[in-house]
Amino acid sequence: MSMPAARHDTAPFDSAEIEPRQSGATDDATTDASGRTASCAPIDTPGLPCKVEDGRDPWIVVWDGPDDPGSPLNTPIWRKWLYTAVLSVSCVCVTCCSSMAGETYAGMERTFGVSQEVCILAISLFVVGLGTGPLLLGPISEFVGRSKVLHYSFAAFFLLNFPVAFAPDIAVHLVFRFLSGFAGSAFLSVSGGAVTDVFANAKVATPMMVWSASPFLGPVIGPVVSGFINQNTYWRWTYYVILIWAGLMLACLVAFLPETLDAELLRRRAVRKRKETGDERWVAPVEKLDRTFVGALQKSIKTPFILLTTQPMVLFLDLWSAMILGILYLSFGGVPYVFRTQHGFTTEQTGLAFLGIGLGQVLAVASQAYFNREYRRVAAASPDGKAPPEARLTIGKYGAVLGPLGLLLFGLTSFRTVHWIVPILMTSAFGAGMVLAFTGVFTYLVDAYRPVAASALASNSFMRSAFAAGFPLFGLQLYERLGAVGGTCLLAGLLFLCAPLPFVFSRIGGRIRARSRFGAA
Repeated sequence: MSMPAARHDTAPFDSAEIEPRQSGATDDATTDASGRTASCAPIDTPGLPCKVEDGRDPWIVVWDGPDDPGSPLNTPIWRKWLYTAVLSVSCVCVTCCSSMAGETYAGMERTFGVSQEVCILAISLFVVGLGTGPLLLGPISEFVGRSKVLHYSFAAFFLLNFPVAFAPDIAVHLVFRFLSGFAGSAFLSVSGGAVTDVFANAKVATPMMVWSASPFLGPVIGPVVSGFINQNTYWRWTYYVILIWAGLMLACLVAFLPETLDAELLRRRAVRKRKETGDERWVAPVEKLDRTFVGALQKSIKTPFILLTTQPMVLFLDLWSAMILGILYLSFGGVPYVFRTQHGFTTEQTGLAFLGIGLGQVLAVASQAYFNREYRRVAAASPDGKAPPEARLTIGKYGAVLGPLGLLLFGLTSFRTVHWIVPILMTSAFGAGMVLAFTGVFTYLVDAYRPVAASALASNSFMRSAFAAGFPLFGLQLYERLGAVGGTCLLAGLLFLCAPLPFVFSRIGGRIRARSRFGAA
């Protein structure tokens, strides 16, 4: 899952979205909300406070004041929320597709004559596509705008799911699972930026909270829906439902989502002015930048790995969040195993067992208002009125405790003699801890490594995708060898090893940043 570079002013969700835009263009010039050229933020990061140079070239196309109706910030409020709703549901569709495959294994085994280990690749390869797609799609969005990337990538996601649904053999099924994940990854790397494009800094927290919940809720909703489908009909209907859903969302995207990127809209206005006046001197700020797609792509791929190999905080925080997501994707095999063996659940009932994780995620999102107030309190008490980046880790501390505690309690209550509702309720602590931990890590990486924020988030996305793709491959063997209680408690122990990280870095993070050439001052 990945996320565009973001704002840095007030709330945790203002500073990072759930999936990073894996773009390398973090040091280029940009435009502010009025379209004037600035040099302290990337062109696709609107709203960041920076100094705008006076005496600009009169032929540079800018907005006609703060009330220019062409500016995305002046979009009517009902349209802003329509964009947010369409993008959020589309993101849920993509991430839901990643986990719905978990309930299709029995049908795939009968149809294709393969083992369950091979069927698990349907999840792993899709997640690999989600992790690698933004390396290409992020830089493309900088050159052609958001709407084209979102429209064409979702159209590709829709079309590529036809071979998945109608695959004649397992090879075709798995290849197109990867390709559909690759296409759908734009909604984890680009779509959140469209939300921040249309809402001002002071208003963006709530819509970003809504959008940011979608990549978390999608993987949990997937087993619930898929469980009912595979209990009552043919396994391919899992993907028929995805096709129907994706087709409806594609129509909504084309009908309701225009271009929202400030820089691209100004470029289009400059093109119109040149055509209307015949004067080629009219130019948009983005057209004056000395940049190439190849250069942006190289930076998109190279910088995240430089950060992983040279910045210990990036490495350890990425490992922590990757461990959490890996365990979540392992649970798509682990949770059904626990409830089938311990409580005799059917396929549709095991899908419903994931509602506990979903409940915890919803509660964690609802708690953001409290953490927003705490962050503002710390900022107000600071001498310069700005909270240090380490203040972002406060929310992560709660996640570091709740995540492993929820897993441990889930494991210790997974006995046949304990009513099934108890372990389901225990998983809600894991769901809440996951959201709180991710929020703390994402926002801290953005604030602590602001000069290379997009690459810092891209490194996190890569690591998370690698773990999420790999963990399901050994999940069933883990539970068969250690049992429901032992397997879950082992995973809880791994998360407990990571629990000190936000506490340690909140104390020494400032000293580490001071010695880093990438760290924010």
